[in-house]
Amino acid sequence: MPVAPPESPPHARRSAPRERPARRFPHTIVRPLAGRLDPADRDVLWLYLLTRISVWVTAYCVGWVFPPERGTRAAPPVLAFERWDWGHYLSIAREGYFPEGDGPWRGDWDNREAFFPGFPLVLRAVHTVVPHWTAAGLLISFAAGAVAVLALARIARRYLPGTEGDRRAVLFLLLSPCAVFLAAGYTEALFLAFALPAWLAAQRHHWPLAAVLTAAATAVRVSGLFLAAAVALHFLRTARSHGRGRALPWLALPALPVAAQTWYLHAHTGDWMAWRNAQERGWNRAFHAPWDAWAHTWHAAFDRVQSTGFAIMFQAELVAMLLGLALLCALLWRRRWPEAVYIGLTLWALGTSYWYMSIPRSTLLWWPLWIGLAALSLRRPRVMAVYLCVAAPLGVLFTVTFLSGRWAG
Repeated sequence: MPVAPPESPPHARRSAPRERPARRFPHTIVRPLAGRLDPADRDVLWLYLLTRISVWVTAYCVGWVFPPERGTRAAPPVLAFERWDWGHYLSIAREGYFPEGDGPWRGDWDNREAFFPGFPLVLRAVHTVVPHWTAAGLLISFAAGAVAVLALARIARRYLPGTEGDRRAVLFLLLSPCAVFLAAGYTEALFLAFALPAWLAAQRHHWPLAAVLTAAATAVRVSGLFLAAAVALHFLRTARSHGRGRALPWLALPALPVAAQTWYLHAHTGDWMAWRNAQERGWNRAFHAPWDAWAHTWHAAFDRVQSTGFAIMFQAELVAMLLGLALLCALLWRRRWPEAVYIGLTLWALGTSYWYMSIPRSTLLWWPLWIGLAALSLRRPRVMAVYLCVAAPLGVLFTVTFLSGRWAG
């Protein structure tokens, strides 16, 4: 069972490499980008690069073993990541949300307003330099993933002694079953590149920077609102002791991207709930009680009403939900209230649809899970061996399934 990151004991804080005071926190973000990396940072980035190479090798092999047409003799496309949600991000980046007056009033509408604009805006900007759209998306995820693992390692160092714990936290993330989505042109890597530095800034009580980064994360995914709630709770728990009351207005900043998106969609559709309605139309995300969502997912997973491909995906959704509930209980037990709020709101949002959808992918965004597993593995070395033996084959299976176009059944 996953455990929450423990409170940092005094000896762990003394052993953390080169902690910076709060006023100098922006330098801890700029420094990696400027190339001045300490040995621990270089180890993390080397591990990140090795796992990216493994994903690219797998993608190359999948293109040959699972060609689009059986019996073809032509070489497969080099970039095999143009799958599923990528099409929505690409359409928004190229055409906007409502090209030529099209919208949800059209019968075959793709419900693209269900996606937040952060990733498509970055994709359009990078496309001005990288003409190939898919290559631009992969480049965004590659760069964002590097920032994310550096931030995850720095967060882990605040909880775990030495540098072995931070490497393990990063390794657990990069070898997780759904890690392929960190390499694809999806939002997970970009969200983490904003969310994890935002949480680190909050830990250092640098509230304006935390608010700005959280707002950027919210522009990428609605999960940014859950992060904003965690940051706000952390602020309320620590502001009095650190005299940060003047930073309170900054906590409203993460709501601005959602407000702007809501206004924009209403201006084009006349519907203040356009985002939610698109989720319901396209992905059956109408509200249902948690027990009904569990029952519907269980029925789809085990009652032979779905094809085997869909059934195993629903089984993975159930396992991911149980993992999230275990993580939530561990955080509550450890009194890690802000992280518990983040995980709890995430589980509520994902667990109150008609059935579960995208929970395994969302585990990538649960940084307390990876730090907690690292902490547990330091105390019980067999945990790492068990994790690798389970996660590695599942990671290969999920990567092949995604790259071969079989992810949704």
